[in-house]
Amino acid sequence: MERKAFLRTLGAGAAFALTFPCVQGCSKDNEGGLPIPTGVDFTIDLTSSEGAQLQNNGDFILKNEVVVVKNLQGNFIAASQICSHQQTDQVRFIDDDGGIFYCSTHGSRFSQNGTPLNTITNNPLKIFNTELNGDILRVFE
Repeated sequence: MERKAFLRTLGAGAAFALTFPCVQGCSKDNEGGLPIPTGVDFTIDLTSSEGAQLQNNGDFILKNEVVVVKNLQGNFIAASQICSHQQTDQVRFIDDDGGIFYCSTHGSRFSQNGTPLNTITNNPLKIFNTELNGDILRVFE
C-alpha cells in the first residue's frame, strides 16, 4: 500500500473510531440512568401554595419525579420527569406545537399522550392518570 493511501485509510479509521462511540452512546435507549417512576399515587391541593403553581394554562410543577401540567386547554395531565431515552430527569412541559413534553438532555419530544415526536427515541414517555375532585388533583397509575 502506498503511504498516501495508508494515511487516508488511517484518517478515516481514526474519524470512525472517534465518532462511532458517540453515535452509539446517543442511540441506546433504556441503559443506565434514573428509574422511571412506578407506584405513583399522590394528591395536590390546588388551593395550597404548591397547587397555586398550576393556576394558569401551560403551568407545570415537578413532584415525585412526575411533571404535573395544566395544559394549554386547561386539562391536567402528568408524565414521567424521567425521559424514556436515557433516563435523565430533564423532562418538562413546553408550549410548542400546542403543548409537548421536552427533554433538554438530548432533545426528545413527546406528545401529551407520551408518543415520541422525533427520532431521538422510539420509547414512549410514561403518562399517569389524573383525577380532579373539587380542589384536589390526584395523580396515579
